[in-house]
Amino acid sequence: MSKYLLDKFLYTVDRDPELVERYRESPRELVTWWEAERANTVLNCLTGEASTWQRFTDEERTALIEHDHCKLFELGAHPFLTLTLFIAMFERDNTEPLEYQKAYGARMARFSLPYPDIAT
Repeated sequence: MSKYLLDKFLYTVDRDPELVERYRESPRELVTWWEAERANTVLNCLTGEASTWQRFTDEERTALIEHDHCKLFELGAHPFLTLTLFIAMFERDNTEPLEYQKAYGARMARFSLPYPDIAT
C-alpha cells in the first residue's frame, strides 16, 4: 500500500480539468492509464525522469475506480485531496448549495478518533 501514490493520484488528477473529466466519465480507464503513464514520474515533472516500482494495490485501484472516498480514507488518502477532487467531479450534479460537501461529510461521519493515519 502506498499512501503517497494515492495522494499523488488525487493531487495530479485534481489539477488537470481534462483528467478530472476522464476520471468522472471513465474511472477504470483513467486509473489504468495513470498508473501506467504517471505513477512513476516525478511529481509535477514530466521530463522523463521516473522510477519503475510504484503500483496500486488491488484494494487501492478498486477504491479509485469506484470513487469510494471512505475506503480511500481508510487506506490513508488525505481527505482534503479526495474532497477537492470529488467536488470538481460531482458538485455539478447537485442543486442545493454545499449539497455534495454535506453528503461527503455525512458518509465520513462513521469515522471516529483515532482516524486512519494520513501521513505520507
